[in-house]
Amino acid sequence: MKLRFNFRFVFLLLLLGAFAIREVALELRPSWLRPGLHLFAYVGNTADGTVSAIDLIKLATVATISVGPGPSGLRSHPTRPEIWGVSSTGGYVWVLDCRSNRVAAQIPVGSEPYALDFSPDGRLVYVAASGANTVLAIDTLSHRIVARGHAGKRPWIARVSPDGKMIVVSNRDDGTVSLLDATTLAQSAVISALPDPEQIVILPDDSKAFVTSGTTNQISVIDLKQKVLLTNLALGGPPNDLVLKPDGGELYIPSRDTHGLLIVNTGTNEVSDFILLGMSPVAATFEPATETLYVSDFDADHIVPVAVATRQVGRPIQAGDGPSTLRLTPGGDILLVIDSNSDDLAAIRTKILPTGQASLSPPRPPTGLIPLGGSPRDLATKVF
Repeated sequence: MKLRFNFRFVFLLLLLGAFAIREVALELRPSWLRPGLHLFAYVGNTADGTVSAIDLIKLATVATISVGPGPSGLRSHPTRPEIWGVSSTGGYVWVLDCRSNRVAAQIPVGSEPYALDFSPDGRLVYVAASGANTVLAIDTLSHRIVARGHAGKRPWIARVSPDGKMIVVSNRDDGTVSLLDATTLAQSAVISALPDPEQIVILPDDSKAFVTSGTTNQISVIDLKQKVLLTNLALGGPPNDLVLKPDGGELYIPSRDTHGLLIVNTGTNEVSDFILLGMSPVAATFEPATETLYVSDFDADHIVPVAVATRQVGRPIQAGDGPSTLRLTPGGDILLVIDSNSDDLAAIRTKILPTGQASLSPPRPPTGLIPLGGSPRDLATKVF
C-alpha cells in the first residue's frame, strides 16, 4: 500500500512538473509565432570569439558557434535566416546560417571593422574598415564585394539612409562625416562635425543625421539635403546610446553621467526634456505599440520603463548583474537584456499596456537567465 502511494505521488509530481514546463513555454511563446517557426536570440561573446544561439521558447542555448576574434555588430538579415556580424580583430565579415548554426561565409574587408548595415531590401550590406580607411558594399547573396570607397580617417560606422540612396559615415580621427553614394560609394560631401564622431541615427524622411561625439557632451546635427552642419547640440552629459522614435519626432539619449534620459526634439534640434532615471542609464530600446522606452541601468541592475508620451517612469524591473545591451523580440513580447557582469542573458516577459501608458506594476523578474560566453556585448534576434 505504501509503495503504491509513493508511486502515485511521484507520478503526480512528474505530471505537475510537465504541466508547469508546458505553461511556461506557452506563456513565453508569442501568440503570432505559428507552429514550425523558431524565435532565437544571438549574442556575440567578445572574450572567446563565439556567438551563443538561444532558443527563446525553450530558454536554452542550443549552440555556441566560433566566429572569430572580437565579434561585433550583430545584425539580422531582413529577409533570410541569417545573422551577420564582423570580426573586429580578424578583419572580416561573417555570415551565420540560422538553420544549421554554422558559419556560411567569411568575407575579408580590412582591419578593424566594428559594425555593418543593410540596404532596405537586404541586397547589400555596408561596412567601414576603420584600420584601412575604406567603406565596402557586399552583395549578401554572392558574398562578393561589389563596391569600395574612401571616407575620412578611421571611418567608424557606415549607416544607410532609409531610402537606401546614401551612406553616412562617421570619421573618428578627423572629426568629419562623409556622405557616399550607396551604389558607387563615391563621396559626395565631407562635413566637419564634433571631435571623435561615432554613433549615427538618420531620420525616416532622410532629412537629417544625428551623430554623437566620443569625447564631448554634444551631438552634431547634419542636414542631409543641403549637406551642411546645422548645429552642435549641447547635452549636459556624454551620450551613451541613441534611440529614435519610429516616426522620427524624438531622439532618446540615455546618459550615464547625468543619471537620466535626454530627449531631443528632432524638428527644432533642441533638448526638449530630461527625465531623471537612476544611477547609470546606458542603453535603451523602444516598444512602438505601447510607446514605452526600456532603459538599462548598469549599476542599479535593473530596467526602467518610461512612457514617452506622458514622461511617466514605471517601477524598475529586476534584470540581473550589470544590464547593458537590450532588445525586444518582434512584437515586443520578450525583453532581452545582456548582463555584462554575470555573462548571461535575461529574458523578461513584458506586460502589454494600452498605448501611451507605462507599467506601474512592472513585468515580472526575469523569466529566464541563460548563461553566455565571456564578455557578451552585441545582440540580435531572428524569427525563422
